[in-house]
Amino acid sequence: MSLEPALRTRIENLLSEHRVVLFMKGNAQAPRCGFSAKAVGALQAVVETFHTVDVLEDGEIREGIKLFGSWPTIPQLYVDGELVGGSDIIEGMLNSGELHGLFGASAPDRSPPPITVTPKAAEAIRSAMADSGPGLALHMAIDGRFNAQFQLKPVAGNEIVSESEGVRVHFDLASAQRAKGLEIDWVEDVRGAGLAIRNPNAPAAVQALSVQELAARVAAGDITVIDVRPASDREYAQFPHPHRVLDETTVGGLESLPKDTALAFLCHHGISSARAAEHFRGQGFRQLFNVEGGIEAWSQQIDPSVPRY
Repeated sequence: MSLEPALRTRIENLLSEHRVVLFMKGNAQAPRCGFSAKAVGALQAVVETFHTVDVLEDGEIREGIKLFGSWPTIPQLYVDGELVGGSDIIEGMLNSGELHGLFGASAPDRSPPPITVTPKAAEAIRSAMADSGPGLALHMAIDGRFNAQFQLKPVAGNEIVSESEGVRVHFDLASAQRAKGLEIDWVEDVRGAGLAIRNPNAPAAVQALSVQELAARVAAGDITVIDVRPASDREYAQFPHPHRVLDETTVGGLESLPKDTALAFLCHHGISSARAAEHFRGQGFRQLFNVEGGIEAWSQQIDPSVPRY
């Protein structure tokens, strides 16, 4: 099967416009498969920005890129117009330091990150590993959004190993940088029992903000309100104070704000605003608030002149 000239030109234009292009499922903020997430995490450990192409949104590109570089799987990384490879190759180059060299970055720090495993957690881990097959070791992957995942698998030889309470945890290079100060504990509560991970490097959790607290902070001028509702809803029931809106045309500008900007997300009832706040948490913002009850609560409790709907 050959690649049609028009599609080849589209791909070549993408590669000429951006030095680093990752063809993936989803985007850097929301990967839609594990391999794409792994590739994004590796790149984010080395370069600040790179261009992504969501092949799930473009069927022509999804099939065409496989023909273009004679590479059958997604994701695919191109640098300076040349195919580098897929997820496993990207991860391997990261751990070997080759990815740093490719982008002219300093040699990676391979120091084992200091971690703490509590005695109860260590006991649970050793008990679980006693039933595992021979040759397996405990690995932890931490992606760019600081989601952590344990896995039992063989040692490849280039991992960075940290030890606490006699438990050895293997990290890839990107995960090791994100694991400094990590604490692994064992907790038991009404939801059950299991391992709990506390990572001081992860962005602070989104905080709930009542409409009374929002009114006070708006009056003080120390918070930026972001209305995430559709345009028709915003027009019908306007938030009566200075604010910004979130849509396809404004998201880039909002994401470029200083990461310590206090942001309060507002919607109809506080549901879609919570999702928007989590997206910005993934971007590294540290002061994020979700307005409880949304514009409905604002109308009921603060300003009845705002129409309810």
